[in-house]
Amino acid sequence: MDYKAMFHQFHPRFFEEKSIRSMPKEEVFEEQILDLRGFDPTSVKLTCPENITFGMYAGDMEALRRAVALVDDDWVQYFSDGDDIYCAFDGGKVVSFCLLDEFGVHEGIRVSGPGCVGTVPAYRGKGIGLKLVQNATAILKERGYDLSYIHYTHVGPWYAKLGYETVLRWCADGFAE
Repeated sequence: MDYKAMFHQFHPRFFEEKSIRSMPKEEVFEEQILDLRGFDPTSVKLTCPENITFGMYAGDMEALRRAVALVDDDWVQYFSDGDDIYCAFDGGKVVSFCLLDEFGVHEGIRVSGPGCVGTVPAYRGKGIGLKLVQNATAILKERGYDLSYIHYTHVGPWYAKLGYETVLRWCADGFAE
């Protein structure tokens, strides 16, 4: 598959965006793919605290946005009513979250993926975020997507624990390597 063509299809004029052009040139980010057609969500055994539950978000958007702001204030703008949002909860409180982004079809292959993945600081280091991504990826497989796509990450090795593979690297000037 031509991953550069896929990148440009789903993110036209990405490298022309002011926010991307103004990034430090030495910062390198990754695009990652997991082929869902061969993905077994039970193949990686993960644990997280027993009191943590997972599910689609159906609560008050302001409560969710407050949790998102604890992770990255710039991401708050991406969370809106009607979005497909998967979360981890401690009681009724959101402790980890991601958007389930549908990118579209490329070369006949349906592509979706978790985006804006975050865990509030007090809950980090407990396995919650990775379990959230594993569950979200399983949902995408159940929904019939062919590929799960991680766009714009600097934590590639973390996603690789679930089988995601880096297919492109980029910086403010464009594709690296």
